[in-house]
Amino acid sequence: MRNYARFIVQSWPLLAFGFLSIFWGNFGQSFFISWYGAPIQESLGLSAGRYGSLYSIATLSSGLLIMAFGGWIDRVPLRFFAALAALGLTLAGIVMALAYHPLMLLLGLFLIRFCGQGLMPHTAQTTMTRYFDSDRGKALSISASGVPVGEVILPIAAVALITAIGWRGSWGVIALSTVVIYIPFMLWLLGKAPVDTRSRPVTANSDKLKKSAGRIDMLKDYRFWLALPTVLGGPFMVTGIFIHQGFILSEKEWTAAWLASCFIIYGITHWLTQMVTGVLIDRFSAQTVLRWVLVPLMTAVFVLAHLQGNWVAPLFMILLAMTIGSGSPTGGALWAEVYGTAKLGSIRSLMSSLMIISTAISPFVLGVLIDQDLGLKEIFGTIGWVLLAAIVLVQFSYKPERLQQP
Repeated sequence: MRNYARFIVQSWPLLAFGFLSIFWGNFGQSFFISWYGAPIQESLGLSAGRYGSLYSIATLSSGLLIMAFGGWIDRVPLRFFAALAALGLTLAGIVMALAYHPLMLLLGLFLIRFCGQGLMPHTAQTTMTRYFDSDRGKALSISASGVPVGEVILPIAAVALITAIGWRGSWGVIALSTVVIYIPFMLWLLGKAPVDTRSRPVTANSDKLKKSAGRIDMLKDYRFWLALPTVLGGPFMVTGIFIHQGFILSEKEWTAAWLASCFIIYGITHWLTQMVTGVLIDRFSAQTVLRWVLVPLMTAVFVLAHLQGNWVAPLFMILLAMTIGSGSPTGGALWAEVYGTAKLGSIRSLMSSLMIISTAISPFVLGVLIDQDLGLKEIFGTIGWVLLAAIVLVQFSYKPERLQQP
């Protein structure tokens, strides 16, 4: 922790920018939006199926669009790109507050997913990866801490706001807070940062020693395809599990209150794992850590499939959080280690797009399996073996000793 303390003292403005951007991006994450599902459906007279369809369309559309727009961060000043993402989030809040028709709701959901889940964390993690070299892992872990902090704070805030001023007023508050709090604070932090955020981005020092590769180079690299199931495995599984948690509760005979209490353990483990992973990345490389990211998730899935009792819930959530906590900083640092940072925005936007698309598909895939009357043991027992195959594949992808492009 002393390494973290010294690093934070030296680089706090840029680190705070990353943390704040990811925290604000939580407004576009499923764990936050899920609290609005019931009141929105009741207000607009939508069935669960129709609301789910609108949400999936918005998510898939945002995932495809970020592939096109995310690369702009390689070509325009950082503060301009960050301000553009924040204004988009503001507009999203306004549209959601005024959504009296399903098409208006679709637009609002698209904007909140595109700017919140997509551009805000993309901006933060691209910045951490680009401007930090030897401390890249710690920078990514610190900024990514905005997610577990949001997981603890924002659901309570959402419930309180919906109760006090309704779901529309709640989104109005989110829009106002983005303009009044996030944008001024973001510009102040970037003004304090020891890098030029008014000009086109620069590359990390390590790029002086190697040629930076782009999106096409990555897609032509067979190692990328061997690593892809590991990179996407965590977000894919966690989204599907959370969306279909009702099925898990009924199969395991857990109460909703018991599982909800386990989210505290999940958030703490998520944060602690991120911090430890940041140190491990800086010491051993992301390519080394990547090989073991899915091991806790595979264990969690087998535990869920084969063990019974209330005690299984916290163990399951701890193992789940270990993969999510280690996966975010590892994936963020990996692309810079292998392909450089000059075209990092383009590469990260592609990966963000694939991640968002995977999280849109996973609830559908698990839903189909559940509708086939398969039991929890059959579904997650099979998924465990699939994850084991992904762990085997990643062993043949990026070699830990090679920190340069192919």
